[in-house]
Amino acid sequence: MATPATLTYEQLHRQILSGKTAPVYLLHGEEGYFTDLLINDFIGLISPDDRDFNLYTLYAPETSMIAVDETCRRFPMMADRMVVILKEAQAISATELNKLHTYCENPSPSTVLVISCRGEQAKGKDLIAAVRKNGVIFESKKLKESAVAGVLQTLIKEKGLGVEPKSLAMLTEYVGTDMSRLHNEVDKLAVALGRGATITPESIERNIGFSKDFNNFELINALAAHNGAKAYRIIEFFRANPKSNPFVMTISAIFNFFSDLMIFHFSRDKSPAALVAAMGLRSEWQLKNYTGAARNYNAYKVIEIIGAIREADTRSKGIGSRVDPYDALHDLVFRILNAQGILPV
Repeated sequence: MATPATLTYEQLHRQILSGKTAPVYLLHGEEGYFTDLLINDFIGLISPDDRDFNLYTLYAPETSMIAVDETCRRFPMMADRMVVILKEAQAISATELNKLHTYCENPSPSTVLVISCRGEQAKGKDLIAAVRKNGVIFESKKLKESAVAGVLQTLIKEKGLGVEPKSLAMLTEYVGTDMSRLHNEVDKLAVALGRGATITPESIERNIGFSKDFNNFELINALAAHNGAKAYRIIEFFRANPKSNPFVMTISAIFNFFSDLMIFHFSRDKSPAALVAAMGLRSEWQLKNYTGAARNYNAYKVIEIIGAIREADTRSKGIGSRVDPYDALHDLVFRILNAQGILPV
C-alpha cells in the first residue's frame, strides 16, 4: 500500500475496490466530498445480502468507544470480514476518541474499522499513532482556488465533453472550491448536453442558471477594458441578486486580478510562457486580459487600485464607518476607472 503521507483519493479508491484493505482507516480533512465517496466504497465491500449482519454504521456522539471496540471484535457471519463505520468522530473529544487506540493497537484481522472525522482534522494523538502504525490515515484536503480550473477540466474531459476557455473560467468562478458542487454542476451539464458536446456560456446559463453576462468574470473583463458602463451594469445586477453574487467573492476576484497584473508589470521576462508561470495561470489564453489591462493601468495605477480594494473591503466590514457592500463596490469601480497612479506620501 502507499504510505499515508502520499496516499491520494484515487489510490485509496482503487485499493478498496481491489479488496486490499487495512484493518483500520482514519478519514479526516476539510473536504468532506472524498470522505463520503470512500465510505461508499467501504460499504461496497459487503454484499447487499450480508449487510444486515456484517455492516455496522455507528455515530460517535451516540455510541461509547467501548461499544465500538466490542462491535469490532465480533466475528463476521458466514463471511471473511465485516465493516464497522464510525461516523461523526469529529463531534467527540480527543480524550474520548483516544479510547479507541487500544483496539487500533491490536485490531481484529476480520474487521475493517473506518473512523470518519468529516470536514475536520483528526484529533487524539494516541489514536492517530495507533492507526498510523496498523492502518491508513487519509486526509481530504480542501481544494485550492488555483487548482479548481484544472480539476474541472479533467472532470469535463472524463465526461466526454469539451469546454470553451471562457466557459471554463465561468465555471471556475461559479463552483468555487466545493468539490460536491463542482461534480454536481458538471454532472448536470453532462446529462443535458451529452457526450461529445462543448460547454458554452449559453449552455451554462441555460442548465445551471449562472448568468453568462453578469458575473465576476465579465466584471473583470469590463474593468480590464476600462469599460465603465458595462462594469456599473454588472454591479447593479449584483446588488439586485446578492445571494448569487456575494460581495466577498467579487472583491476577492478583483483583488486577485490586480495582484496578478502587478506581477505582469514587474516581471522582467515578458514572454508568454514566463508570464504564465510567474502568474500561476493555466494557459496563454488567460494573458489576453492582462495584456489589455496593462495598457489601461500602469504599475503606479495598480498600486493605487490595490490600496483602494483593501479600503473597500475594510469599509464593507464596518471598520471605520460601515457602508452597504455594493455601495462600496460601486465606489471601488469608480476609483479603479479613475486611478491616477499618484501614491500617497
